[in-house]
Amino acid sequence: MVYEMRTYRLKNGAIPAYLKVVEDEGIAIQKRHLGDLVGYFFSEIGVINEIVHIWGFSSLDDRETRRTSLMADPAWQAFLPKIRDLIEVAENKILKPAAFSPVGGTRPV
Repeated sequence: MVYEMRTYRLKNGAIPAYLKVVEDEGIAIQKRHLGDLVGYFFSEIGVINEIVHIWGFSSLDDRETRRTSLMADPAWQAFLPKIRDLIEVAENKILKPAAFSPVGGTRPV
């Protein structure tokens, strides 16, 4: 199992607008293609105006297939402009769980 952690730094004050449009439209499209949403978060202390969402995939090939499908969806392409101008910086990481991790680890907890 691999996890993709996407972090977006939004424009000051944009979190409510971003979360509303994602909840109303975007998340359903993403779930249809990406599948395993581990969590969707926003910052309150520390670096402010940040959104972090984590998706689980069986492998990097699975991730590639699912993200390609998402990007080819006309509904996703129509949705992207609604969030694009709210995002200032985007960062993406691929994470592998440690064997003892309660999420995605290889040993029973």
